[in-house]
Amino acid sequence: MISRIWRQGKAAIINGDRIDVSSIRPTRRNQRRYDEATFKCNKTFLSDEAKKARLRFCLSMLEPSSVGIDPLFKSMYNYVHIDEKWFYMTKESEKIYILPEEDEPLRTCKSKRFITKVMFLAAVAPPRFDANQNEVFSSKMGILLFTIKEHAKRSSKNCCVGTLETKAITEVTKEIIRSCMIEKALPEIRSKWPRSSGTEIVYIQQDNARPHILPSDVEFVEASREDGFDIHLSCQPPSSPDMNVLDLGFFRAIQSLQHQEAPQNIDELVAAIEKSFNELTAQNLDRVFLSLQSCMIEVLKDYGGNNYKLPRLGKSQSMRHGNLPSQIRCE
Repeated sequence: MISRIWRQGKAAIINGDRIDVSSIRPTRRNQRRYDEATFKCNKTFLSDEAKKARLRFCLSMLEPSSVGIDPLFKSMYNYVHIDEKWFYMTKESEKIYILPEEDEPLRTCKSKRFITKVMFLAAVAPPRFDANQNEVFSSKMGILLFTIKEHAKRSSKNCCVGTLETKAITEVTKEIIRSCMIEKALPEIRSKWPRSSGTEIVYIQQDNARPHILPSDVEFVEASREDGFDIHLSCQPPSSPDMNVLDLGFFRAIQSLQHQEAPQNIDELVAAIEKSFNELTAQNLDRVFLSLQSCMIEVLKDYGGNNYKLPRLGKSQSMRHGNLPSQIRCE
């Protein structure tokens, strides 16, 4: 590189030209590094109102009795986080390792733009442990799928006419979400929630997606007060996936396990996602809820913004020593 620049400079002097080496192109490797850095720096634009909403939300998650003395985040034991996500049959490209004598596996689809996918709604709460770190509450409320069963109208290479097929619901509307929340999510929460002698007050936190029902939805409010429960819907700040444990890391963990199954149809995809959801331990979920609290601290430091890196807390090491906290102190 240096010798080439030197030659260019000497030639410019001989020819009486201006010495200019600014046109040197970066190598492909360096160009790739620039591209990766640019991609990693892309973050959602937040208006001033959105930043204020994020600040208010983070402050509302502090224990009221601790504010002004030694601020401490709530345990969030009475919160359930819900969110939807599309899970795809396969990725466009994937790295695999095969032996020299093995054939490369063939996976086909009609179009890379229309890979088969299914939407799921997951509901999780902070796990609870006893003194010996044994789980005493199944914090995974459930993972609910948006699919329907239909009889095949005509024969094909995949099935005969009349065969019951599983099909994905491609357009999720507010009516579908309401039905899913009332008929599936609420019963799952009631059946798994640890009961006490009084009324169980539970908050279901959701994002601001258009199909979501409002906290004041009449049908949901009526159904949420049955069987000794008082369940409320609450919305996280707009444009804030980092305020929900599912978007923060739990969905990514499910997806990494799901891609190891290599499903061939919707039924296999559904089974792979449910298996991945069930395989993730309460300790995994506990660490993500702890990361959520550390994200809130960074949001407060950035005055409601999202210009921060996810801090490292050494959670795995703390868990091995049995001193992983359930609540983080806020300066």
